[in-house]
Amino acid sequence: MNGINQQKEQIEQTVRTEQTRADGHHHRGYESLEVQGHLRWVPVILGSLIMMCLGTVYSWSVFRLSVQEVYGVGATAGGLPYMASLAFYAVSMLLTGRHLGDVSPRKMIWIGSVLVAGGWMLSSLVTGIVGLTLSYGVLIGTGVGFAYGAPMIVAARWFPRQKGLAVGLVLLGFGMSPLVTAPLVRILLEGVGLSRTFLILGAAFGVLMPLLAIPLRLPPLEGAVVGSGRGRNGDPHEVSTDRMLRTRSFPGLYGTFLIGTTIGLTVIGLTGPIGITHVGLSSAGAAGLISLFAVFNGLGRPLFGWLTDRLGPQNAIRISYGLITAASALMLLAGPGRPVAFALAFSLFWLNLGGWLAIAPTTTLSFYGTRYYGQNYGVLFTAYGLGAVVGVLLSGFILDVLGSVSLIFALVAVLAMTGLLLSGRVVREQTD
Repeated sequence: MNGINQQKEQIEQTVRTEQTRADGHHHRGYESLEVQGHLRWVPVILGSLIMMCLGTVYSWSVFRLSVQEVYGVGATAGGLPYMASLAFYAVSMLLTGRHLGDVSPRKMIWIGSVLVAGGWMLSSLVTGIVGLTLSYGVLIGTGVGFAYGAPMIVAARWFPRQKGLAVGLVLLGFGMSPLVTAPLVRILLEGVGLSRTFLILGAAFGVLMPLLAIPLRLPPLEGAVVGSGRGRNGDPHEVSTDRMLRTRSFPGLYGTFLIGTTIGLTVIGLTGPIGITHVGLSSAGAAGLISLFAVFNGLGRPLFGWLTDRLGPQNAIRISYGLITAASALMLLAGPGRPVAFALAFSLFWLNLGGWLAIAPTTTLSFYGTRYYGQNYGVLFTAYGLGAVVGVLLSGFILDVLGSVSLIFALVAVLAMTGLLLSGRVVREQTD
């Protein structure tokens, strides 16, 4: 018996020693990243600029009335290219997510750049809404999906202790894109028309994005610190996609993300038309406000990334849905012709869509680690594509058939309250 006990003690001592070494290596890995100081901000800045190019998709509401006029279609058909772009963006992320760990970030961005630039340029040649849906929707959306995940995973690995803030700052560019692109698009539309605007944007993005991707690289010790636990191999916090789908946390996270993105994408796609037809703004006034809303959309990403880090996903989700409910009530009570109420309500809507695009990736990193992040977030991001399809079709139907803006915001309020109830299911899964 004494021999057995001595052997047991030796085994336990060996385990404690290896544990201490692993923790020390993990701690030194963090320190090695932090010592590099300002160099860590380079991928964040470059990633944000790349995201600004990709985020032009959010300026669709500026294109939308011109598209409807040029192609002679209504609100539902006019939303098809936007809907298809967001849907293929989500599908592309699902298909390419598993390759993020095998292909360098810059190569993923280069592939995405070719597709995005080609989609914009091909859009300048099409003559109907179906062709525009294929070029703008399928090609650009697929390209965005290829390029989108790479800057985020690079930033997250350079900032292992502040993943939410780092990812949020990269996504700031995606949300802030309309601040730059909405006025630019309006000027181009008025000056050179729809087709040439598409061509100019495609040429610009085809040059800028590949150049910005050249310096992007993963940290040198990413194998030691990629996870939220002690290291890449054998870390219980590194949850594979199969395991993630079986966790208690995933259904609640998926459902709340679906509701949040359905609301955000519906409202953002209708910002221009509602501002002009319901509130009475000029096209220039609507484009100017979209630039303001883009600021809130951009700020929502680092803000809610930070809130998710500090308060946890559940509280961040509840704050978001509370603000969405307040914005819906404001639009319902204010009525038409109230530009101040419109500006305040839509600032909150855009802030919270940006917030959801930080809550979801930050929670994915926090709950399931970084090793399988590309695959895991690709699966979760299908909620974004589904939200685009449901939201655009439903809002277009309400406007075309029922002609009621109020019904849209009543529906948004109901969805937000449903999300509040569902938020209780977003809990950190304790894995073995």
